[in-house]
Amino acid sequence: MINGMEGGHEKLLDSCDTPLRACAAKIDFELDQGTSLSIIRLIDSLIEYAYIARASDVHIDPTKENIQIRIRVDGMLEDAFMLSLSLHAEVISRVKIMCGLRTDEHQAAQDGRFNQMLQSGENIDVRVSIVPLYYGENAVLRLLVDTKKLFNLTKLGFSLPNQEKIQAALKRPHGMILATGPTGSGKTTTLYTLINVINSKHTSIVTIEDPIEYAIAGINQIQVNARSGLMFGNGLRSILRQDPNIIMVGEIRDHETAGLAVNTALTGHLVLSTLHTNDAATTLPRLLDMGVESYLIASTVSVAIGQRLLRRLCDNCKIERTLLLSEINNLQSFLPTTVNLCERTIWSSVGCAVCNGSGYKGRVGVHEVLVMTPRLRESVLLRESASVLHQRAIEDGMSSFFDDTFSKVLLGQTTLEEMIKMKYE
Repeated sequence: MINGMEGGHEKLLDSCDTPLRACAAKIDFELDQGTSLSIIRLIDSLIEYAYIARASDVHIDPTKENIQIRIRVDGMLEDAFMLSLSLHAEVISRVKIMCGLRTDEHQAAQDGRFNQMLQSGENIDVRVSIVPLYYGENAVLRLLVDTKKLFNLTKLGFSLPNQEKIQAALKRPHGMILATGPTGSGKTTTLYTLINVINSKHTSIVTIEDPIEYAIAGINQIQVNARSGLMFGNGLRSILRQDPNIIMVGEIRDHETAGLAVNTALTGHLVLSTLHTNDAATTLPRLLDMGVESYLIASTVSVAIGQRLLRRLCDNCKIERTLLLSEINNLQSFLPTTVNLCERTIWSSVGCAVCNGSGYKGRVGVHEVLVMTPRLRESVLLRESASVLHQRAIEDGMSSFFDDTFSKVLLGQTTLEEMIKMKYE
């Protein structure tokens, strides 16, 4: 048996709080039980450990020698435990049973979800993905936080000017609001937040998602189902017969969905959706690449929100310092010349018990909010490049990623290191 302390979580526990230590001790105790070990208690304790550590995901990966357990905290994967490879079949079977998957299927990918009640009384949803790998099946568990903790634009990191732009678009009865960014940038959370802002008993809101991450009262949510043929395209056609005011499409993935979403927005519906792009301006050429006519994009897109997630500084231990001359010279290379960096003070991470020694606690969103202005509509009709569209949007009042990030650096919400890391991702 491979004990948890040897498995890598000792560093995480060096400066953490008592609940996390207590949960780690439970796991270590269970691992020491040998043949008397309870897989049920072990998996329950691993989920509780991840929850207390503020992890978004738990990775259970088989290797040649053992099972590696890692957790993703504030976007960073960290080693947590290592289990004996002899436990692999039991661990994966237990996870499958918890979410009602086939325990006799070992060569196909399976997805599921389950609800877990923790000893603390917290009730969390867990989404599961199981995939066969070279050394056996792995499992990735996504911990979905309580929806009551979501749905606040300020908490997501939107600046007041950006909030005003989004609120104005939400008040329109039609058009498209698109959340864009790479995988794991919080696009779906932004959509749920916007839905919550406009949700009322006087509006009919229908969503089609893959998967449904959070259940929201008063909203009709449809789960994509490939087996039954219910996909984004034909699901969107069905939604239009449900008399909706507002439609949320989890993701625009192809030409058919893009065309239907645009035409839906053109016929008097407010449509919210996501796209995979690097920034807000690239959204418009991306729709062109999907075969949507330029005049339709210019007529329907109201706002494109580009976003990334950066680690948030721990308020308990962060320290203030003055920018060094070398840092000022480096920053000037990618910040606007109008930004005066002389004698600026910023904040740095230290590490304490509150943040488990990382110096960071939670994440903060950084955003570009592109509003479709008359000049941008003209640029779209002319099929101009993303770089030209980006420059036009900035001239028309959009704050770039780096403007928004640097303002959060100065406010002590994140660090220069996070900002520079974002530039090279």
